[in-house]
Amino acid sequence: MGTDHGPSGPSGQAPISGGAGIGRRRFLGYVMAASTLTVAAQLGEAALAPTEADAVVPSAPGPAEIYDLNDMLTHATLPTANLITIRLDPDGTASFALPRAEVGQGITTSSAMLIAEELDLPLDRIRVTLADARPELVFNQLTGGSNTTISTYTPIRVAAAVARGRLLRAAALELGEALDTLTAKAGVITSSATGKSLTYGELAEKAAAVTTSQESVTLKEAADFEVIGTAQRRIDALDAVTGRKTFAMDLHVPGALPTLVCRPPTINGTVRSVDNLAEVGAMPGITDVLPVSTGVAVRGRTFGQCIDAVRALRVSWGPGAVDDASDSTIGDELRRAELPLPALDVLTKSVDARFTFHFASNSALETNCAVADVRADSAEIWGSLKSPIIAQEKIAAKLGLPATAVKVHVTEGGGSFGRKLFYDAAAEAAEISQKMGKPVRLMWHRTDDFRQGRTHPMSTSRVRASYTLGEVLTYDQRHTSVATDFGHGVGEIITAEAARLPVGDLGFSETVFALSQQTPYHFGVVSQLLAETDKGFNTGSMRNIYSPNVRCAQELVVDELAKRMGKDPYAFRRAFLKEGRARAVLDKVVEVGAWGRSMPAGTAQGLALHPEYHGYVAVLAEIDCRPETTGRKIRDAYTGPRVTKVVCAVDVGLAVNPRGLQAQMMGGIMDGIAITLSSGLHLDNGHFLEGSWDNYFYTRQWNTPPELEIVVMPPTSGEPGGAGELAVAGAMAAVACAYGRATGRMPTTFPINHTEPLGFEPLPTTPPIPESPTDGLTRAY
Repeated sequence: MGTDHGPSGPSGQAPISGGAGIGRRRFLGYVMAASTLTVAAQLGEAALAPTEADAVVPSAPGPAEIYDLNDMLTHATLPTANLITIRLDPDGTASFALPRAEVGQGITTSSAMLIAEELDLPLDRIRVTLADARPELVFNQLTGGSNTTISTYTPIRVAAAVARGRLLRAAALELGEALDTLTAKAGVITSSATGKSLTYGELAEKAAAVTTSQESVTLKEAADFEVIGTAQRRIDALDAVTGRKTFAMDLHVPGALPTLVCRPPTINGTVRSVDNLAEVGAMPGITDVLPVSTGVAVRGRTFGQCIDAVRALRVSWGPGAVDDASDSTIGDELRRAELPLPALDVLTKSVDARFTFHFASNSALETNCAVADVRADSAEIWGSLKSPIIAQEKIAAKLGLPATAVKVHVTEGGGSFGRKLFYDAAAEAAEISQKMGKPVRLMWHRTDDFRQGRTHPMSTSRVRASYTLGEVLTYDQRHTSVATDFGHGVGEIITAEAARLPVGDLGFSETVFALSQQTPYHFGVVSQLLAETDKGFNTGSMRNIYSPNVRCAQELVVDELAKRMGKDPYAFRRAFLKEGRARAVLDKVVEVGAWGRSMPAGTAQGLALHPEYHGYVAVLAEIDCRPETTGRKIRDAYTGPRVTKVVCAVDVGLAVNPRGLQAQMMGGIMDGIAITLSSGLHLDNGHFLEGSWDNYFYTRQWNTPPELEIVVMPPTSGEPGGAGELAVAGAMAAVACAYGRATGRMPTTFPINHTEPLGFEPLPTTPPIPESPTDGLTRAY
């Protein structure tokens, strides 16, 4: 799950009538009682069904085409939309505490752009910070599902428009001018009659309200946009590249010393005993050593001293949750748990395939970390948290404190890809601080993240597509996965929204699957179902949740259908697509990427299309699988294929910041290449073998396509759609299809190099810390 952009449609936020005089472009907002101008928004909702294209064997729309996961997340935010506020300050700046987590996706910039647009204030005069946990927001402080820009697009604009209106009225009173003679531009209100002017700063206190009141505003039409839809540099770019950006480990909380945890050799193992607590506690710089629920915590003056202490510990470990599990045993369990496919008509032909997707790591640049200061009657937590309200509630319960006594500060994060939906590090830091009676600055080293952190669960996808006489009659997919943990806030939203969901009585995982998976093709009778197995793993929603694996399997089957029916993969896809927007992005990558050009043996092009969260992406990838030209070896006796070119066309309805959207697509493409070719975790007797990036092969510079082009399609609606995760599934599927065409065999195991010789010496399991004191620590910053 990720963030940002989504068009009109169910989550498009075109409000229904909110009372007399409130139409599609009129919105209700609030002026809040405050010493300086403070404003908020109130919203309604509307839903639109997708249009259908003509087809010989049309498919009924699936749940995700009627009401998807993003719609659910957006609707859950509406009751508290009026609690999101913008403040005008006497220095002429606007301040906004964004109730979401910035983890590199650029939402502070896009939010600032929305304010700048409706407030007529320069972008550099907008101050966006991250809000502390605010329980009163209920479901309106969860960052995930590519939902941030969709759910905040209208509330932020309404609040800014209310502020602008109040400033104009205050200026009219101050200048003694008629309201219709005043114009606002770049933070200054000017009279066309007299030329007199006042700055927003001069008016901020005069425009403030003594009591909270409701106001009606008209938002700008798209034709009048001067900021929204323009390519903008990130407002935090300079701080990021000069090292001034502040992450959790950069904070200076009094008394909070470096802290590490010696963790068990297998997943979720427990401490039986520690033979040398006193000895380790007397090591240079070490202040505290004690067992906690996740291992043995060590607090010291420096992280280097903590590493030495962790290595010196002699711990007797109890069994873990999955000690006997390995790739092969989990694969067998998944196959046994697969839901049956419908019987095949003897008069039709079919494509049958089973795909295996191994465990993968979110592998964010910043490892898990948090700062905690727990006192007898209160606690304060700092960390990059995408569900801070849930974190506050759960940590308070664990500490035995009321939620109001626990203050949670959201810091900027160095990447997430779904990982920071969970508050594991914050909860662990709080537990350690409480038991030690001292503030702690907890950081997981890189090996902790790979071996004990949240993983994308291993899964299989069984697909059967039947066809005859040039038409696809049925498409059935049975996705079976190690259980995905949704205990980070989405489960609560599903419970609250259950009455409106078009999926019947399903569990959390099955609901998320039904609301996020769809096929863009008219393939007759379509069914896509999820089954889950083992719950003993620490899993989470890696970027795009189920979609990369599900889409990859589907697009490979689409290629095989085209091949058996004697069709070009592009022409085949185009003929069966449901939506015009899907055809447009597909046509664009075919045009820009020169689909069908002559290529040497061992190289090929691949195509894929992915719809999600009211957005569409098409990807054309070129791959070189020739051993003599594919560059460096990434495993012994294995030379990896190289992706040499990618063209991506993306339609998110309205791109608030096209430059930011391009960056999202680039990152998603790199993720897609990685999980297709090289990035996976090997499970062996209850632990993962990978321990750092030197043996977890994320996309490297040598495998980054030399040719990469992102085409942002012209606006197709007046609302933004989801973009944070969109490119991952499309890129994975396109690369897989290219590999299949280059080698002449459809890949069925991912990452493709997973079954090759391991090619590295796994780090020891106890203590699982790299030899270099800096490995996995300073690399995160």
